[in-house]
Amino acid sequence: MAETGSLVPVAPSIPQAPTQSGLVPGRPSDTSQPPSDAANCSTLDRAIRAMIARVTQGVSPQAASSAWADWALHLSRAPGRQAEILNHMGQNAWKLMSHFSGVEREAPFVPARNDHRFQHEGWGLPPFHALQQAFLAWQDNWAYATQPIRGMRKDTADRVAFMARQAVDVMSPSNVPATNPEVIEKTLETGGMNFLAGARFATEDILTALSGKHAGQRESRYHVGENIACTPGEVVYRNELFELLVYRPLTGTVAREPVLIVPAWIMKYYILDLSQHNSLIRYLVSQGFTVFAISWCNPGEAHRETSLEDYRRFGVMAAIDKVCELVPDTKIHACGYCLGGTILAIAAATMAGKRDDRLASLTLLAGQVDFTEAGELTLFLDESQVAFLEDMMWDRGYLDKDQMSGAFRALRSHDLVWSRAVRRYVLGEEDQEADITAWNADATRMPYRMHSQYLRGLFLENRLTAGRFAVEGRVIALKDISAPIFVLATESDHIAPWRSVYKTALFTDSELTFALTNGGHNGGILSEPGHKRRHYRIGVRDGGAPYCDPDGWLHAHAPQEGSWWPSWVNWLVGHSSTLDEPARDPHGWPSLGPAPGTYVFQT
Repeated sequence: MAETGSLVPVAPSIPQAPTQSGLVPGRPSDTSQPPSDAANCSTLDRAIRAMIARVTQGVSPQAASSAWADWALHLSRAPGRQAEILNHMGQNAWKLMSHFSGVEREAPFVPARNDHRFQHEGWGLPPFHALQQAFLAWQDNWAYATQPIRGMRKDTADRVAFMARQAVDVMSPSNVPATNPEVIEKTLETGGMNFLAGARFATEDILTALSGKHAGQRESRYHVGENIACTPGEVVYRNELFELLVYRPLTGTVAREPVLIVPAWIMKYYILDLSQHNSLIRYLVSQGFTVFAISWCNPGEAHRETSLEDYRRFGVMAAIDKVCELVPDTKIHACGYCLGGTILAIAAATMAGKRDDRLASLTLLAGQVDFTEAGELTLFLDESQVAFLEDMMWDRGYLDKDQMSGAFRALRSHDLVWSRAVRRYVLGEEDQEADITAWNADATRMPYRMHSQYLRGLFLENRLTAGRFAVEGRVIALKDISAPIFVLATESDHIAPWRSVYKTALFTDSELTFALTNGGHNGGILSEPGHKRRHYRIGVRDGGAPYCDPDGWLHAHAPQEGSWWPSWVNWLVGHSSTLDEPARDPHGWPSLGPAPGTYVFQT
């Protein structure tokens, strides 16, 4: 693929690999078309399902109804379980009666640690305390009632529990102005002006939606290239999938081995280059590393046939080739974040199988290689749901960014949907914007073929660690990787749970350092030195050492106060050949413009 300075659609320029990434040769692709009349009938069916998907925002009615039916049928044949549920409800009612009659002074029900709806002190006063306790009891009843029943699939039980939780959240007294003490207090303080401000915010949001803009496109005080994504650098390579950025060193000498960062293409790359104080890229260049970073394009309809193999071959491998061209005769510290870590692990295993030893080390930040315990996102995925999404993407050519952001909001609806609506539309409080929320609103789309292959090959069928993931007609294995590996997970990650991320240790044999930090999927990564209330655990497994399960590892490694960033840099230094190379000047390389480039501005 030639370097280019213009934006050219992928489909005409990138040849499709003969074997789709992750598809064992001989197995039909989900995108293969039946012949003649059957093709027309199939197209009609897909078009109808795509129309339904637009109405349901990509949620399969069949997936939801079948989960409820499975739960109801199993419960109907389990009178013992029915008795247990009734008994549990009776116990909860007795707890409420004992508390409000004065027999038990302590409140029987306490909100979950991440539930911030009832933090206002007014919830401890009557009658609001009674409303809060009744709601929490009702929430507990449904959580108990939707636990797995013998013979019922666990994923079905989890989905029913999730949907029940979403329905119960709608009924929270915190959502109703007349039963929310914080709203009442605010109304008395402002003389009702909070409702006027809320109406103004609601009008703004409605007009924004009607104009076709994303909610995050409202005026922001954060601007890419000015006060976020502003580490000085250059664009040194561009193709139809990504731009390669290189960052100017802030030290007189640098490590011989450069760092290449492969971010997820589900969002923009600059989560790793936010404000100056919490930019991981800026920290690396200040510690003596030459840093390259991929900035993915925001795909559109023209990219519909771009495959997962294209992202590996014309994305990760093209970046590695270019870095090796610019910094010859040295190896690379490759670092992948989230989905970027997954595709980087695939690329590393493929390289290892070909005896390509250009990687000095491999770092995976919240990146999964095994998807059997892939977190709450699996609640949205089964054969019916994936087929429904495929039909919607087939119609548009891509998965729209609103579908992905909606799924993430649903995972924490009480905070990201209902609590936000109360603050904005009832309390009349403007959203408190931060650099990470500005980034979070800057979502991207995903190509039809790539996302379909990702959902099927990795999420549904877990082919990578099952020994069934093929690249260029050859099944790859993670255990072929001989480069040292650094894996980071975060304690509160609901997208890539830490025990799932830890499984990298189960499927690799090389030296592996595992670190576990507090925080969530994004916040745990942004853990710069000096960040308050940060801690992490870290441990090393020698190559070929026996496997230790995640809970055993957790008990064997005590938490350390502070940021994990210095420990990772020390690990990189320990796996670098020298630190006294003269600082490389990116101005000596062909430049296509200053960082953050052009792709980051695609909407």
